[in-house]
Amino acid sequence: MSQSSNDKAGSNGWLPTSRRRAMQYGTAISVAAATWIKSGDVNASVNAGKQAAGIADPWPEMRYRKLGRTGHNSSRLIFGCGATLSRSRHDDLLNAAFDAGVNTFDVGFKHYYNNAERNLAPFLKQRRDQIFLISKAYAPGNFDWDQDISVAEAKQAAQGWTGFLNESLEELGVEHMDAYYFMAANNTQLTTSDEMHAAFAAAKAAGKVSYLGLSSHQNTENVLKAAIAHGGFDLAMLAITPGGWYDFNDRSIVPDSPPMRDLQPLLDQARAAGMGLVGMKAGRFLAGRRWLGWGNPDAFDDYYDQPLLRAKLSEFQRSYAFVLEHGLDAVNADMQTMLHLQENFTAAATSGDYFQGMS
Repeated sequence: MSQSSNDKAGSNGWLPTSRRRAMQYGTAISVAAATWIKSGDVNASVNAGKQAAGIADPWPEMRYRKLGRTGHNSSRLIFGCGATLSRSRHDDLLNAAFDAGVNTFDVGFKHYYNNAERNLAPFLKQRRDQIFLISKAYAPGNFDWDQDISVAEAKQAAQGWTGFLNESLEELGVEHMDAYYFMAANNTQLTTSDEMHAAFAAAKAAGKVSYLGLSSHQNTENVLKAAIAHGGFDLAMLAITPGGWYDFNDRSIVPDSPPMRDLQPLLDQARAAGMGLVGMKAGRFLAGRRWLGWGNPDAFDDYYDQPLLRAKLSEFQRSYAFVLEHGLDAVNADMQTMLHLQENFTAAATSGDYFQGMS
């Protein structure tokens, strides 16, 4: 019996391929629609659909930059593990990021990030010698940004910070971290106090940590200026957006903050002084949930040139690309899904494509 034309087509392979393609498109449309209903982000929805259907675009090649005097050639995307790992392990995300080229991982102490350090520990057992490890803790005392700090208060804060550093080592299951941040630095007196820097010097001498950093999302401009003048910090993680400084306490752009373009000379000064600069909270103001910001996805469009506006990027990706090309070495991003990871990875890896003559 002769084969029908349909059977012949099947044996040649195009009919099963067509069916498979139809199934892929069906999956892509279904997942994209569900993502759009949940997020309202068209680009994220398309990417989610492609990812689910197995037809996603290949990831771009990660780019790298030295983090100041640390000499570490860091991926321009830093995996912010605090929120992602606070309640459970996500080795799939950590390994996917590492395999794609992310080589810097940032976490934080248990009194703020719960079990994040402990949940990062299994990944570190496999990768410790291949990554740059950062953790952080605040100095206890709950000082206001403009409060005068006594020597006794600074000494007590430094002792508390040292205790948290030791807890971090235990939670992470390591004997040494590459860098440890003075977290939530907002008071310039405490930030530059002899007591805090003596505490770091002692930890470094004991082989517990190599580099000192700070993170700041309140009074950040003054904290950065004080850190530059002091000269004792190797790294600074700053809450900054295309529109200027971001105040995490108010969930808003700091009133009267200069836009980031006008802050670039200060950032360049910090980098010239040997500090590696990392951005955080670059897109928080855009988020649609009130506790993350005011939900204005177009808030930064006036700061963007046409190449960035025309790029096939989400509003969050645009904010990351912008801050990376206006004075920062890397951006720290919280990534709780594979989609978030791929979006942030793409923004960091391609940021230089949308600007001319920036660094």
